[in-house]
Amino acid sequence: MQPLKGITVLEFSQYLAGPYAGLRLADLGARVIKVERPGSGDACRSLATKDLWVEGDSLLFHTINRNKESFCADLKNPHDLNAVRQLIAQADVMTHNFRPGVMEKIGLDYTSVKALNTQIIYGEVSGYGNEGPWVHKPGQDLLAQAVSGVGWLSGNRSDGPVPLGLAIADMLCGTHLAQGILAALVRRKKLGIGAKVQASLLESMVDFQFEGLTTYLNNGRQLPTRSEIANAHAFLGAPYGIYQTSDHWIAISMGPLGPLAEALQCPALNKSDSEAFSQRDAIKAVLAEHLRTQTTDHCTQTTDHWMARLNAAGIWASEVVDYDQLLHHPAFKAVAMELQVSRPASSADHSSSDKSAVTVNTTRCPLRINGQRFTSAKAAPRLGEDTDHIRNSLRESSNQREAAQ
Repeated sequence: MQPLKGITVLEFSQYLAGPYAGLRLADLGARVIKVERPGSGDACRSLATKDLWVEGDSLLFHTINRNKESFCADLKNPHDLNAVRQLIAQADVMTHNFRPGVMEKIGLDYTSVKALNTQIIYGEVSGYGNEGPWVHKPGQDLLAQAVSGVGWLSGNRSDGPVPLGLAIADMLCGTHLAQGILAALVRRKKLGIGAKVQASLLESMVDFQFEGLTTYLNNGRQLPTRSEIANAHAFLGAPYGIYQTSDHWIAISMGPLGPLAEALQCPALNKSDSEAFSQRDAIKAVLAEHLRTQTTDHCTQTTDHWMARLNAAGIWASEVVDYDQLLHHPAFKAVAMELQVSRPASSADHSSSDKSAVTVNTTRCPLRINGQRFTSAKAAPRLGEDTDHIRNSLRESSNQREAAQ
């Protein structure tokens, strides 16, 4: 049983953060209708990763908009705007990430929408909130990372600021928006009233760093200092980091240095907990050299050798894998995260004789409830493919109301 079955979400959001929230809600059973501009649709349709495209839409769009419907409406057109208002009157949730003032200008701000539907949950995504000097700054992932301080946590001390290699601000903000919407739905069930839920990229990135910022605020406001080598956490001492071996890489987590020194037969690592911080760089340098060059009987020790010793001693460590190794690993197969979605060939496309379905390999929703995994085989919608069906449904509803009167 999908817990959000029967919930309807109108998604005016574009790009990643808002649509990511919609993806999570759709995974849990909600009907998510993307309201898109005619002709071009969600701008994410033309935002490619690695120049990959599926039927004219970016692969990125497909990853974040599966299991949704597409309804085209020109919000500057009174006829289309009236249809949108009818949808709002019937919906449970709507989300948008328009710049401040846009929704007010077209009469779809929270106050106006609440007059149409007092119980609606109104989700709003911004880059930096609706007040302050950054209100009109572009709400883009890399820019949000740049102003959040997170760039000074990754990489080694000699590096400049290093961004995280994923759209982490968007994903976190979308996750927070989905959490807020779910909380507001529970509140509505109890009190019978709607709510406005707001999330911003900046606030999500600040929350993401609560561990580091709390340390900073309670430690004399000292900025984090990255390790000279093997930096994996700017606030933690040795051995926390990733180290090269003779044939690969090993990640070693936190823990006392004494057992590590014994397991690796490296007495120079036997330092106190306090020295793990005060001598962090020197200890990491010794560890890195030992793992990379130590030999026995003229044979340089491999990752497997070191992992066997670390595992036997109960030290928290792991080999470092790439995507190919991950996808072929029994642990990945056990959690069954890979998902294939598809959509039928378009009957309206007369330019090609190939009418086979289009498939995209992606990943499923990571949640499980009572052991149930949430999967859907429905790929992202073509632009406007559900417009006629939705308009017909609105006309039928209008006719039924008139007949009842």
